Parts: sequence; structure tokens; C-alpha cells
Amino acid sequence: MTVWMLPGQGAQKPGMGSDLLELPQVAQTFVLASDVLGLDLADLSRNGSAEDVNRPFNAQALTMAVSVGVGRYLGANGLQPSAVLGFSLGQIGALALSGALSDEQAFRLLKVRATAMAKACEQVPGGMLALLGANEQAAEELCKECAGGEVLLPANYNCLGQIVISGTEAAIERASARWKELGNKASRLNTSGAFHSPLMEKAAEAVAEACADLDFREPEVPLICNTDARPFHASEATARLTAQVKSPVRFSQSVEYLIAQGETDFLEVGFGAVLNGLVKRIDRTTNRMKAGALDQVHDLLAQKEV
Repeated sequence: MTVWMLPGQGAQKPGMGSDLLELPQVAQTFVLASDVLGLDLADLSRNGSAEDVNRPFNAQALTMAVSVGVGRYLGANGLQPSAVLGFSLGQIGALALSGALSDEQAFRLLKVRATAMAKACEQVPGGMLALLGANEQAAEELCKECAGGEVLLPANYNCLGQIVISGTEAAIERASARWKELGNKASRLNTSGAFHSPLMEKAAEAVAEACADLDFREPEVPLICNTDARPFHASEATARLTAQVKSPVRFSQSVEYLIAQGETDFLEVGFGAVLNGLVKRIDRTTNRMKAGALDQVHDLLAQKEV
């Protein structure tokens, strides 16, 4: 059995998903998402410029549509996950592929979440910084030292040696300078705000309101939640998804939890290979596969037939 991983925003490129539109389930997912989001995703995939595709709302919509569409195609061809894990935005698509939400309701949630997060970024400016070479303790201590009374916290626990922090502009600048003073490297992320931090509180409130109108079901396979690296349960949906907007993404801990449960095979369902790279750094003994382009999907199904 194989864990399916859904990527978040960041790996998008012009043309992503265009080759996959010949697959019926992908095409159907794009139509559904376009209707819910008020956006022609097939046209964006085929003809969108880098500027078009990189707009946060467009990037999130296209990223999730590719992941859910590919997942539906794999399922229709006899492949099913043993567990599902999404990174940030990817957790919304994971709700659909795990059976916790219908595809239509998952895209409705995406629309609210993406719009609310963009608005929060406008109201409360902030940024994100990748700390290269950091472990959890070092990142947390740096945040305490450089916060200066402002918001500055770990936002993404990606893997050992790569932790992202999030906070106000001034606090991020202090942390960057201090980390480099200590002889380390840091990289500012190209984000529009301080995601997965308390600066997203207003967005979290909007997500909570949206969740009240959704019909959550118990996942058909384990869905590992970003907030605590443990299985998601329908009874906790609103609390979990609200917290996910303003709390760290515990990807490293989630992968470690799954490995401890006996999982060895990980499939990145969506464009790019960022998550595969992180899993390799977490545990090199894992088997990692990709399904975000047409040739990768065909290769995966061919392996199934062998």
C-alpha cells in the first residue's frame, strides 16, 4: 500500500496539468472546480502566463485541481491509498481524496480559505523565511530571540535542516540577520504573507464559518492532519481546519508517524516533486513515486500491471 501526498502552493508553473486534461477524471475535476471557483482552470492550465499561474488564488486552484483529478483517475484505475497526507493547501484536496468531503465541498472550502488568507495578508503584512540547517530547537530559540514582542513562530516543519518561520516583516528581517550571523543560510520565501501563524487569525475565523456549512464524513482511509501529525476525525473537522490556517504544518512529524505505522511507499499526487524531496531527507529508505504529469501517471499504472 502507498501513502498519497498532496503538495501545497509553490511548485506551480505555466502549463501544469495541461497534459493531464486528456484523462477523463482530470477533465471532470477541472470542470467542477471551475464552476465552484468561477475560474476557467482548463484555459489557465493551457494558456496561463507565469504571472497568471502565480497569482495566489489561481496557483492554489490549479494545484488542488491537478491533485484531486489525478487522484480520481488513479482510483478509477484500481489504485487506492493506504493513507493520505496534504501539505498546507494539499490538506484540502486530501479531504476529498480520503472521502472526508465531496470534491465539490472541498473546492468550496478552498475558495473561502484562499480568499480569506489573501485578505488577511493585505490587512496584516508579514513574511516567511526558510532556515537552512535548522532543527526544531534552533528554530524555536531563534524565534524567541528575534520576535521582539511581535509574531514570529515556526510555520513549516519540513524536514531536519529545513524549517520555515513566519511572522511580521520586521521580525522576519531580524531573524534572517541573526541566523546569518550564526553562520547559517536563510532564504526568504516568495509568499504574500505570514501563513500558518497567528497573523492568519481572521482567515481562520472565515474557515470556521465555512466548515459549519460542510458535510464532513469520517475518512475512508487515514488522513493525517497537519496540526498534530495524527489522524483526522470528522467530529474535530472545524477545530482542526481552523487551527491549520494559523498553526505550523508538521510535515516531517506526519511522515515519521506514517513510517512508524509501517508505511514505506510514498506517492506525490500532484505537480512537482517537492514532497518527495522532503521525504527522502526524512528517511532515505522510503520508496518515492510521482504522479503529476501524464507520463508519470502512465508509468505508475504500467507498474501496477506488471
